[in-house]
Amino acid sequence: MVVPVHGARFGVAMAQRLDIEIDLPGAGAFPVLALREGVPKWTGISLRPAGPGCARSTACPRPMPLPLIPTWRRNYSCRQQTRWQLARPDRAQMIMLADAMQPYVWAIDGQTWDTHIPITAVSGERAKLMFHNMSMMGHVMHLHSHVFQVVNINGRTVNGALRDTIYVPPMAMVTVALDAGDAARWMLHCHHMPHLSADMMTEFAVSA
Repeated sequence: MVVPVHGARFGVAMAQRLDIEIDLPGAGAFPVLALREGVPKWTGISLRPAGPGCARSTACPRPMPLPLIPTWRRNYSCRQQTRWQLARPDRAQMIMLADAMQPYVWAIDGQTWDTHIPITAVSGERAKLMFHNMSMMGHVMHLHSHVFQVVNINGRTVNGALRDTIYVPPMAMVTVALDAGDAARWMLHCHHMPHLSADMMTEFAVSA
């Protein structure tokens, strides 16, 4: 069961999704803005209750950059009521994320796609994956055809959200728990497109 969180500001990384319920307090128009973190670039929509239309605004003030959203809030603004049990996971694996700017290379466990070593599991196993980011840039790690629960960040245990994409901040470690799905070779990659283009991807190889 998802525990709802009330607020007016939510962090979302590339390829993540949020379900947000908005209560409109009455008549009028209400802007809902999407702000790019750290720079004054934004887009958005205006919502209004049923009734007369509202004129299009051509003079909406430009939002100023907001402070960065703390790592714990970014990853756990949504959470589950209970945490997946991990006292004895069937499998645990550390996944190292690193970079080299010259040449421009982003690696998983020291390898790019051409030389990648698959992360393995057996269908039905409970697995724990520990993403350890050793670079000075955040990575948005996406696993195909699976959902996982965020259970730990930098040693802090939490009942995190169920996701298929997780932001791993610079010089940080985020741990997720999952049940290995159908036997197949599933992509695991950084969803920041310049990093993906530089072959920052590997496989989560599930056997029967």
